[in-house]
Amino acid sequence: MSTLRFKALETLPFKDFRRDNSVEVPVKLSELFCQNVFSEETMREYLTKEAFQSIMDAVKKGTKIQRHIADQVAVAMKDWAMSKGVTHYTHWFQPLTGSTAEKHDSFFTPIEGGRAIERFSGNLLIQQEPDASSFPNGGIRNTFEARGYTAWDPTSPAFIMGTTLCIPSIFISYTGETLDYKAPLLRALNAVDEAATNVMQYFDKNVTKVTPTLGWEQEYFLVDSALYQSRPDLVLTGKTLLGHSPAKGQQLDDHYFGSIPTRVMNFMKELEIECMKLGIPVTTRHNEVAPNQFELAPMFEEVNVAVDHNSLLMDVMARIAHRHHFHILFHEKPFAGVNGSGKHNNWSLATDTGENLLSPGKNPKKNLQFLTFFVNTIKAVHEYADLLRASIASASNDHRLGANEAPPAIISVFIGSQLFRVLEELEKVTEGKLSPDEKTDLKLNVVGKIPEILLDNTDRNRTSPFAFTGNKFEIRAVGSAANCAESMTVMNTIAAKQLNDFKKEVDALIETGLKKDEAIFNVLREYIKQCKNIMFEGDGYSDDWAKEAKKRGLNNLKTTPEALKQEMDKKFLALYEEMGIFTHREVEARNEIKLEKYSTVIDIEARVLSDIARNHIIPSALNYQNRLIENVKGLKEIFGDKEFKSLAKEQMSLITSISENVSKIKVGVEDLIKAREAAKAVSDSQKQAETYCNKVKPLFDVIREASDDLEMMVDDELWPMTKYREMLFTK
Repeated sequence: MSTLRFKALETLPFKDFRRDNSVEVPVKLSELFCQNVFSEETMREYLTKEAFQSIMDAVKKGTKIQRHIADQVAVAMKDWAMSKGVTHYTHWFQPLTGSTAEKHDSFFTPIEGGRAIERFSGNLLIQQEPDASSFPNGGIRNTFEARGYTAWDPTSPAFIMGTTLCIPSIFISYTGETLDYKAPLLRALNAVDEAATNVMQYFDKNVTKVTPTLGWEQEYFLVDSALYQSRPDLVLTGKTLLGHSPAKGQQLDDHYFGSIPTRVMNFMKELEIECMKLGIPVTTRHNEVAPNQFELAPMFEEVNVAVDHNSLLMDVMARIAHRHHFHILFHEKPFAGVNGSGKHNNWSLATDTGENLLSPGKNPKKNLQFLTFFVNTIKAVHEYADLLRASIASASNDHRLGANEAPPAIISVFIGSQLFRVLEELEKVTEGKLSPDEKTDLKLNVVGKIPEILLDNTDRNRTSPFAFTGNKFEIRAVGSAANCAESMTVMNTIAAKQLNDFKKEVDALIETGLKKDEAIFNVLREYIKQCKNIMFEGDGYSDDWAKEAKKRGLNNLKTTPEALKQEMDKKFLALYEEMGIFTHREVEARNEIKLEKYSTVIDIEARVLSDIARNHIIPSALNYQNRLIENVKGLKEIFGDKEFKSLAKEQMSLITSISENVSKIKVGVEDLIKAREAAKAVSDSQKQAETYCNKVKPLFDVIREASDDLEMMVDDELWPMTKYREMLFTK
């Protein structure tokens, strides 16, 4: 390990190629926007009016595209792409691996006479047939059954990466079950569109479509590539498994919003150029709290496109980081003792008339509309909190939740004290018909003052996993490595279900003779009473909140196995089937995939930790101990027994401590290997994940503690690089 370290240091920022990798923005960023996207503007240029209108109808109304139109679109896409030097095409999809996938095919087609042409048809645009057997399927497919299909998603525009035309697509099995993140997301988006549009008929009959919007915030760490390669734990697991924290971490708060280092700024500039070309509207960049942690965020977009853009961005970031001699870390907690990385999902609903349904208006009618969607969102989270928790569960996110600013595993809703008081006032609404005075008081003094309240109530609770932030709800518990689609599928599904229930209850009251506004107030009043226990304004990290949450009946699902067990609750299975998102078999398969991934991640970490402990730490410690022993022998030869004991006291103590800690590590590694084998032998996925969580992971600490003790004693020249030294780079 010491050899690796010195070789890494030789190639660090002191070399010229590390110092100057400057990037110049050639033109205004706005002029680059969508340069490599088959955008609406490009389609107008390349498509016939009929084909263009067909695509627009598919995007806005969900209508099917006829085969002859698909042929026209395919030819136009090919011509546009080839004008930019493209030679291949691929259906770009998001399987349940957590990353994106693609299989490239050439436009090249041989014809008679030894000639060739470039060809791309509607059949090839609409569907491809990649091998489905090697992707996670949770038992839906047998390993010998390879067939699966990717199908074009016209609601997300095609784009160019290098010399390849990428066509966003869904991925399904031969039997029709979904094997990706996009297909269920599209179903959820359709469900919430229909439900929200129906509710909007109470307020504005001109609304014919409601579009969920998403603005994600991507946090990440940058590590110099040479130092990254010197850490086998970082390379193989994405996090440091060993090494004590440095004296200076983030205690001085001097990194957050600080001056961006030059090397990082060059990386960010090139990233923004590529994002603009790909139509990803990134607008924000800054240093985050932890050393070498950063964030970027785009403008809000329609959820499906936003999810695609985030998945694409993570791929682009990794490629560009490599060109700048960085490695990018999306792991939620790559370093202990400092902030982890999240991917805050800011969610809202927008109408085709240009309104944000989570933004109050200028009159009581618009504010009643706001309250309707505001309270229904809270009610949805209250009813399905554990499902939302399961959607953000992963082995890596478990390390982040509840530590260093990240929200806890308890799902609660923060709305601010003043809005909370508004809901308390609404809770007092008289059951049934309202008196004229009560109507006036509600409209003027409660509903009418909401815009003023929001102007003065802009603070945010950093420890809340689900917070209202002015005109949107922010899901802060999503991990940085996650695909946004999973939490967005849950969020839009539960919102759709809740809005459907709300519509039924309001209509039932209207049929009894109540006026529309009275019926809405009556239903909202009951919802506020039912879900007050999930609203929390205080410190989510405190032990008092954990106790209070338990009294309120809120689950504290601290680990992924606990959270995923809830996912199979009959209530949640019924929800998915009722809303047409997943079949029982699909939920079961996805649950199986996530449990297997959790166990595999822990197993890999255990194997890496065992290897480093046995093959790097113990040899380094014993090597240093031998040097100490030689030193002691030399002292004994030079000095008499009386002086020797006094002079060698420290060395003898170190020799003893090293032996004790080496013994602890050996025993710990042996126990870890046995625990791993026992966990692997468990056939049930849920029980296997629980075994890895409860029996394997605790043994990590035994090895870590002994290793950290040794690291404080052993000569640094013989020791693996500690936790933060791999993050050094020049500014």
